[in-house]
Amino acid sequence: MTTRATRSPRRRTVTALFIVLVVLVAFIVRLVDIQVVNADEHVEDSIALGLGNSHTLWGTRGEIVDESGQELAGSILLYDAQLSPLNVKNFQRTDADGTKLTVPVADTAAKIASVTGQTAEEVTAIVEDALAADPDSQYASLKKGISTEMYRQLVDLKLPFIYFTPHPARTYPDGAVAGNLVGFMGSDGEALGGIEKTQDACLAASDGLQKFQQGKDGVVIPGTEVTDPAIDGGTLQLTINKDLNWYLQQLAAEQGQDMGAQRATITVVEVKTGKIRAAAEWPAMDPNNVSASDPADRYSHIFTDTFEPGSTFKSLTAAALIDGAGQTPASTVMAPDQVTFANGARVRDGHPHADLDYTLTGVLIDSSNVGISTFSERMSTQARYDYLKNFGIGQGSAVDYEGQATGTLYPADEWGAQTAYNTTFGQAVTTTVPELMGAYAAIANDGTRMPLSLVESCTKPDGTVVTPDLPDPVQVISPESSKQMREMLENVATQANYGQEIGVPGYRIAVKTGTGEKSDGKGGYKAGLYFTTMIGFVPADDPQYLVAVTLDEPTVVRSSTANASAFQKAITQVVKTYRVMPATSEGPQLPAFG
Repeated sequence: MTTRATRSPRRRTVTALFIVLVVLVAFIVRLVDIQVVNADEHVEDSIALGLGNSHTLWGTRGEIVDESGQELAGSILLYDAQLSPLNVKNFQRTDADGTKLTVPVADTAAKIASVTGQTAEEVTAIVEDALAADPDSQYASLKKGISTEMYRQLVDLKLPFIYFTPHPARTYPDGAVAGNLVGFMGSDGEALGGIEKTQDACLAASDGLQKFQQGKDGVVIPGTEVTDPAIDGGTLQLTINKDLNWYLQQLAAEQGQDMGAQRATITVVEVKTGKIRAAAEWPAMDPNNVSASDPADRYSHIFTDTFEPGSTFKSLTAAALIDGAGQTPASTVMAPDQVTFANGARVRDGHPHADLDYTLTGVLIDSSNVGISTFSERMSTQARYDYLKNFGIGQGSAVDYEGQATGTLYPADEWGAQTAYNTTFGQAVTTTVPELMGAYAAIANDGTRMPLSLVESCTKPDGTVVTPDLPDPVQVISPESSKQMREMLENVATQANYGQEIGVPGYRIAVKTGTGEKSDGKGGYKAGLYFTTMIGFVPADDPQYLVAVTLDEPTVVRSSTANASAFQKAITQVVKTYRVMPATSEGPQLPAFG
């Protein structure tokens, strides 16, 4: 028989167990709430109070690729190696035969140092300094920016107190190929020049952050991680052809050095689209080793330099005369070797000759200053100015390149007596390679000037493809005027004294040269030093590609014939690269004289 006395202790025990169970359940619920339901909030609170750790999750900067997807700039992984000073101590390791060995800290420091290139004393000092500042320190930087090879060697040491944070670094697999154009990055990851800078909005990544708590042994406590993910940059596709650019870069270096020039550039534009297929220059800059380059070589002079175009402008004057003043390739003018016009302006040709009854074609073939100046009187200066402006002179280009220069074309009502004539043959006006390319591409492309472009697209990380917003094409001259100009420039290639030097067997080529005087910075010109240009397109009857070769102050040959060899080789390489079909007919022979 159960008595009251025996029931009372049992009841108290059950009551006590129930209370303990209730308390335990309450603790479990609270623990689940803290570590699961509201884990993120509490981790954030603990980190805000300095009770947690964090590290950056590095986003990867986007690639820069050429027209076919070949990489011009990309990212590789480097690693920052860190130590947990609190846990750097002697530890045991089991040998291959099962024997337990104690590995002293001194031995470990020596092994680390043999990989990182530091001394054992330097590694030890890193640990000691960190513990001196904080006896519970779990972080000290061992070495930043180590290579993948070094990272693997450190991992192979199997040390429990060393860990790594990966982050991307910029690399340029082909070095100086298009280096001046592509640009470069700073050691801090900031875009400092070229396409890297102008297209940073496409390429830049957004870094993330991972926050967490660690136990005393340095191990991350499960459930305490809070991650704000990184967002990679987009892929930037350029219009240039990497292999063609490489070849033309070697060619520019060869021609520039052979001619004793300061600089050389070779530019290729696809006539019907305005896409720049090559932008090669010498001296070149290797973005992998920027400090090895002179600061003046760390950007693209194709886009940043202006120059007096010289006789290349005679084609623009002739196009305006044909399209707007009723002239034809066979129109004639009597031209002595020098002339004084009614307003007092004086113009002379580059060499003495008897009075010649030039056709407009002949003026271009012999590049007569007197001839083109005399022809120019058949239209108003304002009308000619309007044509030059529509050709894009003084307008810059649609290419987004930092520091891009703009030519100087003064309004017609500001032209003095001499300037009115000098502008017909490329003096008293400056332009740029892109402006000149745009103008000649218009002559070749049935009179339509397409906006030049260097960027094909930007593909965002989510797959969205963004193409550049380009201005509308401009109809500068009529298709018929374009056809006549193409025939005239083809006759320059076949009848000029340098014709044999630039010919490509099987192909019809159109060309014009220019020898522009260079300012001495004192209101005059440098004696005997010029900026030389040779520009032309192929095929002449159905233009596909436009090529321009420039030399800055050549000294071996000082005229534009210094560019001939490089121009011929560049045209040859372009037709090979893009498999341009050879001609099936011969071009018309136009008379040079009346």
